[in-house]
Amino acid sequence: MHRKIQPKQKKNFPVFRLFKRQQMWVLTVPGWGIFITLVASLISFSFINIHPFLAVTSPVKADILVVEGWIPDYALVQALAEFKKNSYRQLITTGIPLEKGFYLAEYKTYAEMAAATLKKLGLESEKIVVVPSQEVTKDRTYASAIALQQWLENANFKIEAVNLFTYATHARRSWLIFQQALAPKIQVGVIASSPQNYDPNKWWMYSTGVRSVINEVVAYVYAFIVSWKA
Repeated sequence: MHRKIQPKQKKNFPVFRLFKRQQMWVLTVPGWGIFITLVASLISFSFINIHPFLAVTSPVKADILVVEGWIPDYALVQALAEFKKNSYRQLITTGIPLEKGFYLAEYKTYAEMAAATLKKLGLESEKIVVVPSQEVTKDRTYASAIALQQWLENANFKIEAVNLFTYATHARRSWLIFQQALAPKIQVGVIASSPQNYDPNKWWMYSTGVRSVINEVVAYVYAFIVSWKA
């Protein structure tokens, strides 16, 4: 009886592979059509609504109008019209020291310069209060908000609410920062100026409008994430 010899089994050694086959789902032609339509709709919606979101106007009932002093002269004219239209008791200008022309200018801060401009436009001196802030290298809006908060705490009369007047697309960010500095003791409303160097309804067609929107989107995200009170 002969013994059957079993063939030797091959040893399986691990194989190092660079590629492997796998299945995946891909969009069909109708699927791509729907995807592109949704993306285009989202972009269109953002283009139409981003400027109104940044240039927010949401005033509250207040006797005090706070004006950021660095805004353009035409915006100061609009601030004066707002002051007269709604019969505010007092107007407060804020702002850091001038960044250019400090040693040549008669007025050393944006708060002082804005106040002088408003007086020249016809606003009575006794209705204006200048609240400048210290020179800072960053977070200038917050520095102005803190200077205002300190002045309001030392005021001889009780203040429960203020309206903040500022430049167009800067309004959303300024509103956020001033609320963080003054709330909950003081309610803060906001009024955005109307830009004159571009059409806010077609801001993407103007270099000034594009820069304004992009810069403020980035700055607002930064302001929203950073804890100012910390």
